[in-house]
Amino acid sequence: MNEPGHDVEGSAARFSAYFDYYRSQIIDAVTGLPEAELRTSRLASGWTPIELLSHLVHMEQRWFVWGFLGEDVEDPWGDWDVDEPWENDGGRWSVADDVSAGALVDALEAVGERTRGVLTAHPLDAVAPLGTRFPEDPPDLEWICLHVLQEYARHAGHLDIVVELAGAQE
Repeated sequence: MNEPGHDVEGSAARFSAYFDYYRSQIIDAVTGLPEAELRTSRLASGWTPIELLSHLVHMEQRWFVWGFLGEDVEDPWGDWDVDEPWENDGGRWSVADDVSAGALVDALEAVGERTRGVLTAHPLDAVAPLGTRFPEDPPDLEWICLHVLQEYARHAGHLDIVVELAGAQE
């Protein structure tokens, strides 16, 4: 998938196109790695490609489904090995051995579908509801989109480095 062009009309459509682009880039990078590399860390921080994939699934779901829509989400912090990563030093991304990259790809595609629906149905100035995700001062949808876009861009760059290092080791 190519990076979206400037011909995509409307801010919500532009966000959606960029999310689709980054999801595609990340899925291609992760699924292009040999199975052994999915659970191997090449970085001092210790995360693995499958953990990054899990993080992105949970991250997007936390912001759009749990946060903006205010829906209950089973284990919204399921990408972490602690219950409240923002309050616990030392937590890190974690993926159970029985969770496959294919299952996480399917989950990422499903949460992407939910996000596209959110962006189609709501104006960017709509504010998320108060609730479990945002007990006070909830952000508007545009702020959420900007946050999620920077998460995708940053982590896609991280993954590019890991894929390069994995290739250099072969």
